[in-house]
Amino acid sequence: MNDDRSHSSLLVTPSTQDWMRGVLSAKVVLVMYGDYQCSRSADVYRIIQRIKQELSASFGEDYLCFIFRHFPQIQIHPHAQRAAEVAEAAAAQGQFWPMHDTLFVYQQKLENGYLVEYANDLGLDIPQFLKELSKQVHVDRVNEDIESGCKSGITATPALFINNIRYTGRWKMAELMTAIVAASH
Repeated sequence: MNDDRSHSSLLVTPSTQDWMRGVLSAKVVLVMYGDYQCSRSADVYRIIQRIKQELSASFGEDYLCFIFRHFPQIQIHPHAQRAAEVAEAAAAQGQFWPMHDTLFVYQQKLENGYLVEYANDLGLDIPQFLKELSKQVHVDRVNEDIESGCKSGITATPALFINNIRYTGRWKMAELMTAIVAASH
């Protein structure tokens, strides 16, 4: 029993180091471990975006805080690690969320040429962007997310934690919404 519980809670608690939309003091903090090349991660992210919009409209902006952590599954997704580093390189120039959203939208096109194109579209400093990628400046940041996920027993994406408790329901909007609202009480 005890062993099971250790894998049902988030062991690395959300902090200001995380990429978040919302505030840590929100009633509900939803942490997602995702992989930019994983179609289910993209689907779940889209559902979460819709839920966040609805809940913000009903209960205010501070109701739900969404946190994204990288969990590239390199054994099945050859471009996922690079995509995560690209998101971090964009973050270094203040463009994490725009790049994050772009990577999920175009997840079939994550080869290097496309990644530079996305950076260019976001108005990033391309020489800086390329230098950081070639020097692997952001690898440690991505690896920290992966390690935090492993500590919490994650082996695949997407993985969600609602107020630090692993969500094990189905990836459907109504069920996820119900779980989020239930967690706020």
